[in-house]
Amino acid sequence: MNFQTVEFEAAAGRASQLPASTLPEVVFSGKSNVGKSSLLNKLVNRKALARVSATPGKTATINFYRLQQCRFVDLPGYGYAKVSQSEKARWGELVEGYFAQERKIALVIQLLDMRHKPTADDQNMLQFLLDTGHPFAVVCTKCDKLNKSETAAQTAYFQELFAECQIPFTPFSAVKGTGLQEIQERIAQSVAALSEI
Repeated sequence: MNFQTVEFEAAAGRASQLPASTLPEVVFSGKSNVGKSSLLNKLVNRKALARVSATPGKTATINFYRLQQCRFVDLPGYGYAKVSQSEKARWGELVEGYFAQERKIALVIQLLDMRHKPTADDQNMLQFLLDTGHPFAVVCTKCDKLNKSETAAQTAYFQELFAECQIPFTPFSAVKGTGLQEIQERIAQSVAALSEI
């Protein structure tokens, strides 16, 4: 699968603005500041396809990126405390509106911070994905910020956490490229599997 040919396609601030789902979609979900933009940019080998913001909670729209075989769908980050309640409600309606539509979801990539246990919002999102049956994988970001013993401890923690429901997870570093090939392969397999249906 070609990850290099990619362009920004659309941004939707409301569910009514979502483009038709004509291609397999790979969805990126995670809390604000977990590193979604950094992962997206690394996957397609671009420096600034997705804007990396110093201010968490900046992405208030669902952003669509067009590749040859699929779309990347970047959901707004959740869980940022400084956003108003009305804005949080709009985000919630937007994301729920996306998942409520008949969309060709090949894979949801749920991002968690490798350094920490999942937040309550992370757990809610994981439970939602389990309940709705969407195919998903977990990517644990910022693994380069851990030393050897911390890496071993957190890897064991996440293995145990996801063992029961057999959710695959991949440690990832945007700085070192750790896990990049594995994530690209999982995306390619998921897109190919949906395209064959």
